Amino acid sequence: MMKHSTLESVYRKYMPDLYRYLRTLCGDDGTAEDLVQETFYRAYLHLENYKDEKVKPWLFRVAYNAFIDMKRKEKRSTTSSDEFFHLLSDDDRKGPESVLLQKEDHDALMAWIVQLPELQKQALVLYDLHQLSYQESAHVMGITLSHFKILLFRARQQLRKTKERNDQDDR
Repeated sequence: MMKHSTLESVYRKYMPDLYRYLRTLCGDDGTAEDLVQETFYRAYLHLENYKDEKVKPWLFRVAYNAFIDMKRKEKRSTTSSDEFFHLLSDDDRKGPESVLLQKEDHDALMAWIVQLPELQKQALVLYDLHQLSYQESAHVMGITLSHFKILLFRARQQLRKTKERNDQDDR
């Protein structure tokens, strides 16, 4: 809970997750860094309004709102790039072939994810990549739980279809 933690310790703990989340949404390192700073600035300003929710979903909601505000200011949207997944693989015990195959899998997965409609992509990233609960993810997105589940189902269904098409093309 925020009461037992300083903002600095919360920053150290959740900044990497928030950065990867925002990086996936906006597709740009610099913009993601700016949005992380904006997220923690807003979190600092609203600590007095903070209810005893879990910190991570609350911060993701603040980050999502900062992202939406930025998107409203832009004239057109930016697509995501695949660097998000490169940050996930840091296991030195794997051999070079395994690391290369994993990177290729991540590259393909990210290419498929960025083609999803924005809300489906958001649902998939929050739940599958950042392990927020259904309810927490729906709250971050500002939608109902049933709408969230539909978006997640459709996103996964679309990824499965894309993978099947890709597997057929590789034969």
